[in-house]
Parts: sequence; structure tokens; C-alpha cells
Amino acid sequence: MKIKIMCTSTGCIEYAPERYRSMGIDIIRVHVIFQGREYLEGLDLDPVDFYNQLEKLKDPKNHLPKTAMPTVGEIREHYDRAVSEGYDEAIVFAISSKLGGTYNELCLVAKEYEEKIKIHVVDTKITSFGEGLLAIKAQEFVNAGMSSEQILKEVAWMMKYQQFMGIDGKLDYLIYNGRLKGGKAFMGQLLGICPVVHFNREGECVALESVRTQKKALQRTCEIMKNEIIGDRDPKDYLLWHVYTGTSLIGKLEEIEKEYGLECNHEAVIMSPVSGAHNGPWLAGYGYIPLRRPDEEL
Repeated sequence: MKIKIMCTSTGCIEYAPERYRSMGIDIIRVHVIFQGREYLEGLDLDPVDFYNQLEKLKDPKNHLPKTAMPTVGEIREHYDRAVSEGYDEAIVFAISSKLGGTYNELCLVAKEYEEKIKIHVVDTKITSFGEGLLAIKAQEFVNAGMSSEQILKEVAWMMKYQQFMGIDGKLDYLIYNGRLKGGKAFMGQLLGICPVVHFNREGECVALESVRTQKKALQRTCEIMKNEIIGDRDPKDYLLWHVYTGTSLIGKLEEIEKEYGLECNHEAVIMSPVSGAHNGPWLAGYGYIPLRRPDEEL
């Protein structure tokens, strides 16, 4: 069976190290509307420039970036190409279904192709490079000759333990986008609250804890990652990398993590503009994915 791997642009494969860009993973692009222009993520919108603009944006409350799903026509183009290139199956990795309608749209369009190609759409229940890394591992499994059934089992195992955790250094964009409202928003700003955010098992990005001051929130993030997520797992059996939007907090995180003996073993990857638009340019944290050992059952 010939298997095609696809991933939505929110997986940040195009912002990750060069070695991943030549693997042949097909990128389905989500749209960003900002400052009167519409962009295709990963194609004509540079994330570094995007977050720099967000930091300097005047009156951001009334000039928020917006995002839009790939169109049905765009999705069909990807599926049609897989058919024309002779693929028997496709595995499509999508941004968490809790972050918009892209996953559902991919599934709906896939039904049109049931007589042409078998399409498996995976709700990764996460975003940013954690999503992309699932697609990368799947492509490695394809290259190793695994069946789609086995690949989906391996991916499901990784998803059980995957983590995205960090802090929103300022609450501005969480408030403007309606994720933090009313009294919580007011008190959060008044007290200098920095939420430690993560993806829960349902694929929602939620506050795990609320901590006063950026430094304490970064410390708590390091503590949780080191003691509760990684534990005594050997570094060869997981991948850990920095996730960030703007660069204002990543240097502070790198200094604090030394106190906890926490060390990334993968290059940092910037957060996709589609995902980061809702958190703002002051996010810093970690992505984590385990690598299954031979003694660990699926």
C-alpha cells in the first residue's frame, strides 16, 4: 500500500529544521487575515515578523488577526493530488478539533473520496510542532514499511503522552479573544497573573494553574515538566523542545530551566501564526513527545 502523509500548516513543519521539509509531507494551509490582508500560513506569512507586529500593534483589541479554515476546494486539491499520484491511503494530521472546524472539514471532504482513496484524518488534540512531529514520525513509519493500521496505533500511543505547556506572559490577547472574561480578566491584570497553559486530553488549550509574576509561572512550568511529565525517562526516549511566539520570554525560560536540570534535546520551533494569534506574542514553553521503547506496549 502506498501511503501519503499530510498535515495542516499549524504543525509548523515549515518553521522546523530543514531536514523535515524534504520528507514529502503535504501541507494543507490555514488562512490568516491580518492588517487588511489574507495570508496562507507557511507560504507568505513570516511568523517572526507576524509576532513582531503583534507586539507593536496599536489598539490590538480592534485590530486582532483572524483565522479561517482551508476551503473545501483547497482540501480537494490535496486529496485529488494524492489520488493522481497513485496513493492508496492518506493519513491527515489536523490541528485539534477544539480549536476550530478544520478537522471536521477535512473529514467531511474525505467522505467524497471513499471510492478513490482511503483517508484517515487524525485529530491530534494539539497544535504547533507537536502536531507536526506526529506527521513526521508517521512519515518515518511509512518509510520503514509500516501499514497504516500500525502507524495509527503508534501515533495514538504518542498522543496519550504528548504535552504542550507554557505561559502567556501577558493576558491581553487572551482577553481580547474572549478566552478570559469579566472578573477573571480584571483580577488577572490587577494581580499580574500569568497562567500556565497546556492542552488537556480533549484537545483544549486551558489554564492548568494561575501564578503571580512571569518568573514564578516559568518556574512552575519547568517544575511540572521535569517532575511530573518527564520524570526519570531517559532523554533518548523522548523529544523536548522550546515553543514560543515572540522572543521576549524565551531567554528567561532558558535561564530558569537550568535550575531544574531541564534540557531540551530538539531545536526550538516557533508557534504557528494561526495558533499564536489567539495567545499573543508573549508565550514561551515546551513541547514534548515520548518515543516508545521496545518494552512499552501499544
